[in-house]
Amino acid sequence: MTKLEELIGVIKGNSVYIQTHNYPDQDALAAAYGLKYLLEINEIGADICYKGQVDKLNTVAMMETLDIETVYIDDAEQMDETSEIIIVDGQKGNSNLDDFIGDEIACIDHHKLQETDMYRFWDIRSDVGACSSIIASYYIENNIDMPISVATALLYGIKMDTDNLSRGVSDLDIDMFYYLFKRASKEAIRKFEGCSLQMEDLQAYVAAIKNLRVFGNVGFVNIGDNCAEAILGTMSDFVMSLEEVTFAVVYSRRAGGIKFSVRNEEPGLDGAIIIKEALKGLGGGGGHATMAAGFAPNIDSDAEALNVARKVEERILKLAKVR
Repeated sequence: MTKLEELIGVIKGNSVYIQTHNYPDQDALAAAYGLKYLLEINEIGADICYKGQVDKLNTVAMMETLDIETVYIDDAEQMDETSEIIIVDGQKGNSNLDDFIGDEIACIDHHKLQETDMYRFWDIRSDVGACSSIIASYYIENNIDMPISVATALLYGIKMDTDNLSRGVSDLDIDMFYYLFKRASKEAIRKFEGCSLQMEDLQAYVAAIKNLRVFGNVGFVNIGDNCAEAILGTMSDFVMSLEEVTFAVVYSRRAGGIKFSVRNEEPGLDGAIIIKEALKGLGGGGGHATMAAGFAPNIDSDAEALNVARKVEERILKLAKVR
């Protein structure tokens, strides 16, 4: 049996919810979109749902251009304890994936393998750079024609999550990129890539330059309060463009806690492990060796936020500073 056949075999109802991680990015939404089509041609209805918001312009452009329909979890009125959920681009228990009321029966992901006993089916490939690559492979394995809209979404998901095949790339990512490139709308891809910033985003660059502190190979930026999720990742990539920095941490305080975004290019270091260790007793974190994130919750005052940020920075310097 193929992976898709195994997945379909464990679905008991005639409809499911496809859950992405909170504040879904291009790869999460593209993978969910590609999976939704596969399920629907097998007569299984599917709704893509998430917590948080889509706050990056090119992600919104992708959704609008390709007509990717989603349901914000608060509007998923039909979901109950018996609803079947397939998690895409995340795993149950992650700090960036809320526990919805339904039953998580399956998981398709490319992050570090965690507990799998709760799933009826799982396909977690930690060596793959984008979840979109895994979904694309389902089409090939099952000889299923791919609509242009799906090919475009999956191609863009791979481009963004691997930083144009320059970060955490596997043979599968390269093979699927080649396969999708011949089938996707190049005009749509150019449109997505041409709307990545708005005027208010420039203030984040100003804050990053103003607040950047570098210790050896490690760069820290407190980007200020309530920075959008997507911009945190963009600022981490921006800090990594410095020749001196091989490990970057950008963080922002928001309601209820502090969000951390991590990038790593230092051989022998694992960003996911480091942020998880740095937040031990304070919160949680995870992701990839090269790209990770974390969250410290239950922070109610400026003094407490400053104390937590200092602790995390000190721990990261001990774990990640190599020169």
